[in-house]
Amino acid sequence: MPHATLDRPAAGYRFLPAVFQYSAGVAALPGFRIERVRFAEPVPLAEGWRRIAALLDAAGRPCAAFCACELRSPAPFTEEGFAAFNRAYAAVLAEWGVLDEAGRNPVARSNVCPELAPPAAPAFHAFCYTVPDPQAAPSFVVAGSGEAEEGHATYRDHVVAPGDVSPEGLRAKARWVLGEMERRMAALGAGWGATTGVQAYTVHDLHPFLAEEIVARGAARHGLTWQFCRPPVAGLEFEMDCRGVPLERVLAA
Repeated sequence: MPHATLDRPAAGYRFLPAVFQYSAGVAALPGFRIERVRFAEPVPLAEGWRRIAALLDAAGRPCAAFCACELRSPAPFTEEGFAAFNRAYAAVLAEWGVLDEAGRNPVARSNVCPELAPPAAPAFHAFCYTVPDPQAAPSFVVAGSGEAEEGHATYRDHVVAPGDVSPEGLRAKARWVLGEMERRMAALGAGWGATTGVQAYTVHDLHPFLAEEIVARGAARHGLTWQFCRPPVAGLEFEMDCRGVPLERVLAA
């Protein structure tokens, strides 16, 4: 994965290039801050795009200011199904003018699958955008990562401890994911000390390694949000994302 970020001056942020479907993370440029908005309930994608566009317009921000999102899907995708979903998702970003001149996707993203009461179709859970602020402190969002190196033709051939959901297998998965969070934050000039929110997504028990692998390295300095969800691709078992943003709000249904 490249370690150099690319600036999006008109959008107010820089991004860490990763894969077709998302960037590895974003950070506000000087003079801007990132804000996070969560929907009170998941909003189906088509309606979510409309509501996000309306909010950006009301805030006087261009669609290109959309810099991160968190999605919820009904169940883990097959590799082929995930690729098809990503093509449709990226097509909207292209229509919005969010993709850069080389066709790279700058938007950081997490997409996970609630184990209980999942949405009927893929939906928005939350999103982030930039706002001008001359006095803003640094802010950032790191995209979600499961326990497989990205950028390969498939996930299945690169899973850490494949099929192993024993305490030690899950520890190995978590250790890799935490390392990826740290690599991405470092590239954005941040670390655990700058986070305001850290989320873990798994349906397995994380308590056997919570203290030693998560708390001890500073990843739960403000607590840890454990969401009972699966990563988006079948065969993955543990995912995390994190952020450091000064303002978050919830939109009513």
